[in-house]
Amino acid sequence: MNKDLLKLLDLSRDDITLILDTADRLKAEQKSGKKHDFPSGKTLAMIFAKNSTRTRVSFEVGIFQLGGHGIFLSNADSQLGRGEPIADTARVLSRYCDCIMIRTFEQEEVEELALHSAIPVINGLTDFEHPCQALSDLMTIREHKGRLEGLKACWIGDGNNVANSVITGCLKCGMDVSAACPEGYRPDKQVLDFASSVKDCKFELTDKPEIAAAKADVIFTDVWASMGQEGESEKRKMAFKGYQVNDTLMALANPGCMIQHCLPAHKGEEITEQIFEKHAQEIFDEAENRLHCQKAIMYVLMK
Repeated sequence: MNKDLLKLLDLSRDDITLILDTADRLKAEQKSGKKHDFPSGKTLAMIFAKNSTRTRVSFEVGIFQLGGHGIFLSNADSQLGRGEPIADTARVLSRYCDCIMIRTFEQEEVEELALHSAIPVINGLTDFEHPCQALSDLMTIREHKGRLEGLKACWIGDGNNVANSVITGCLKCGMDVSAACPEGYRPDKQVLDFASSVKDCKFELTDKPEIAAAKADVIFTDVWASMGQEGESEKRKMAFKGYQVNDTLMALANPGCMIQHCLPAHKGEEITEQIFEKHAQEIFDEAENRLHCQKAIMYVLMK
């Protein structure tokens, strides 16, 4: 592993497997009440420029369960909100803390923070990638299916940051991937370039959800308008008409096809309430696994 976890494009298949195996072990230890083998007293600085439920709680609870302490910093709580250069913040936090997690807008902010930081930096979400979410998805699929290699993953909807990470992570783990996105809402070019370079797995990009969903073992979706895009809500509802995970779409997938949704869900838009509730166990297993994956990331980077 590198010093930091900035995007899944940086990770090898072995890196991903190491995190998933560590997450499985930590989850089993937590469930059995066994103490984690991790140095006590580690401190995690958590920088939030975007609102959060799962990311904040999973990291804060995770570092506590590892025997450390999390410090929450919003723009209002730090000098970043008053214009302090991110490089200076990195150098200060490096002298106080053992790791930094940042949830922000621009990927460049995360990259610059890591460049100037002497301690590990974790991307808790940017507009480009959401690596922690995709790793939790992979963990959940492996739990339910017993493997990753040889399965087919399908993405339906906006080619956003979660899509970028899911496509990258699934391909790196030996899964075929088919993505259905409307024109103008495709995944990032870096991700598409990577996908086209993969030789061992199939990647397909289409604007037809029924093509993407055919023979799928797991279907991913996300809200049509993410944080910061609320003003585009009506425009996006028109663009994503027909990009709904429903009974008709699920009938095209393989028997036992899973659903993964990073939450929060807008039931009745990207997914029907019936399909969501039918697959709620998988979806909330996925949400729980954010905790175990965050702990695994911190364990690998800080131990």
